[in-house]
Amino acid sequence: HAYVSPTGGYNKATRQGLLGADLSRHEDGAWRIDRVLPSETSDPDARSPLAAPGVAVRAGDAVVAVGGRPVDPTTGPGPLLVGSAGQPVELTVRPAGGGGLRHAVVIPVADERPLRYHAWVADRRAHVHEASGGRLGYLHVPDMVGSGWAQLHRDLRVEVAREGLVLDVRENSGGHTSQLVVEKLARRVIGWTLPRGAQPYSYPRDAPRGPIVAVANEFSGSDGDIVNAVIKALGIGPVVGTRTWGGVIGIDSRYHLVDGTLVTQPKYASWFEGHEWGVENYGVEPDVEVPQTPQDHAAGRDPQLDEAIRITLAALRGNPAKSPPSLPSLPPLPDRP
Repeated sequence: HAYVSPTGGYNKATRQGLLGADLSRHEDGAWRIDRVLPSETSDPDARSPLAAPGVAVRAGDAVVAVGGRPVDPTTGPGPLLVGSAGQPVELTVRPAGGGGLRHAVVIPVADERPLRYHAWVADRRAHVHEASGGRLGYLHVPDMVGSGWAQLHRDLRVEVAREGLVLDVRENSGGHTSQLVVEKLARRVIGWTLPRGAQPYSYPRDAPRGPIVAVANEFSGSDGDIVNAVIKALGIGPVVGTRTWGGVIGIDSRYHLVDGTLVTQPKYASWFEGHEWGVENYGVEPDVEVPQTPQDHAAGRDPQLDEAIRITLAALRGNPAKSPPSLPSLPPLPDRP
């Protein structure tokens, strides 16, 4: 946590324009769209240029020119999009289904990370739902600041309503909200509200109905370390994956140099039951170690998530999820005199 962050930043005039899509050079030398990343309407930063209304550029289409300049078959459209982020750009496209060239005006983005993040989460959630037959929910918490807190609550109510929950804190970059996250996870259903004409809901709200399994990796750090240590200390559920980053001496980002440079000083040490001072410089060991190899990544496999699904379903067999009670039978009304 000893960081130096200079003032200033990137010059937006030279930022790379990105199309929110996967492109590759095909055998015919054309650069084609392999996948258009979907927009995520809950996140204003997750805008997909090619998915905008009226653009109608789809997978399989070839980008033959950018701003009237032909795409080089070796370097592709990337060099022609430099500095175009946030500006209207005309693409000349050859549709995959044949026909003549068409022209589409798009506004490239400077950063595809929000788009790719939401697509990754959607893929993981769909996999958990399918592999569990719809019994398990899935939540990913990317950090322990406002953005992660918002991401948690975007789908919290729907996902904890399922029988079990896979909590994914891989790549969690830390922050300060782990206490709030753990309070949510530690809730236990002790009652139900059965509204007329609507679905029952638990008391307290947003309480998991059944077992929880967390997934962590070597990029779960700082408050991302801490949330795993606390999940284990409180017995909320097992942790699957690999040992976490190991950095929990926190900072407050309080001091700047005269030129505006931020210099941080690690100053808040952390002690936890079961780990004592041992999380710093070591991390949190998973209960079930499952490495993610480069070969797994290249093949699109996620063995850590698959093991978490297996463990959660096994836990459900011995500890079924809590369910709302049936309404009591009422005696018939007496006859009217």
